[in-house]
Amino acid sequence: MVCKNLLARISTVAGNTFIYWVLLFTALAMMFPGGFTWIAPYIPILLGIIMFGMGLTLSVEDFKAVFKQPLAVFVGVAAQYIIMPGIAYLLAVGLKLPPEVAVGVILVGCCPGGTASNVMAYLARANVALSVAVSSVATLVSPILTPALIYLLASQWLPVSGKDMLLSTVQIVLLPIILGIVFKWVLKDKAEEGAKILPLVSVIGIVGVISAVVAGNKDNILDSGLAILGMVVIHNFVGLALGFLISKWCKFPYADQKAISIEVGMQNSGLAAALATAHFSPLTAVPSAIFSVWHNISGPLIATYWAKKAVKKEKMKQANHKKQVS
Repeated sequence: MVCKNLLARISTVAGNTFIYWVLLFTALAMMFPGGFTWIAPYIPILLGIIMFGMGLTLSVEDFKAVFKQPLAVFVGVAAQYIIMPGIAYLLAVGLKLPPEVAVGVILVGCCPGGTASNVMAYLARANVALSVAVSSVATLVSPILTPALIYLLASQWLPVSGKDMLLSTVQIVLLPIILGIVFKWVLKDKAEEGAKILPLVSVIGIVGVISAVVAGNKDNILDSGLAILGMVVIHNFVGLALGFLISKWCKFPYADQKAISIEVGMQNSGLAAALATAHFSPLTAVPSAIFSVWHNISGPLIATYWAKKAVKKEKMKQANHKKQVS
């Protein structure tokens, strides 16, 4: 019991300090690449473990928002799969990117929302239920939409096997999630206890993926990392902005606008890295690695901004209420 509680506490701390571990191991992978390149063959397994953990956390409650707010969920998922792939394609064409980099940027754009998006939504005082519903639905449909979009948008640069992509995405995403759901249904309370250490598992998995990709592409990152970072920042910022503006145009509540913005702007770059490693050259995985680092900086920044804004608004409401009472 003591061991379980300790692991749960360590897991919570690891989840709260996620960005620091990402930055630390990114730096270590750049300095000592030989210590991390061995992880590369295990990237799909690490992603599968993370997706299995997601399955363990899913419940009927998470999908209630789909029925309570079907339009908001549809807009969030549609925006995810239209805006981010579209921006990626325009960047690749407009900037005349080299084939490997172009496909890498498109890979990131075609993946579902990032695994940390729900945490960011919570910190930003957004609609967490909507965030969970959008990320869950977007992830569940990714085995179809992600390979289809990659085939449609990236084939002009490099040969893309839609069938192989579909198989990889099913193996990495869909099967582990289904297994997680089944385990939760069979084990019930024990599964919920195990879910408490999932933040630790996710941190280890994502940090492992980023470290392996960075270590294997040290030279490529040193040569073109700044240019790719610039594209990643633009991609992420435009995604966040358009996600917010589209939900505002739909006249959704402010909390929903924030949730959809975060869901659209944050990508599952770990999945992109796994697909890049399995189907393309090492350089193709560089945008995924850089996006992993960047969105774990931009996510907390925008979440903190929105949280402070929410606190300020709440204080103003309280002040106005006191004036009316007095």
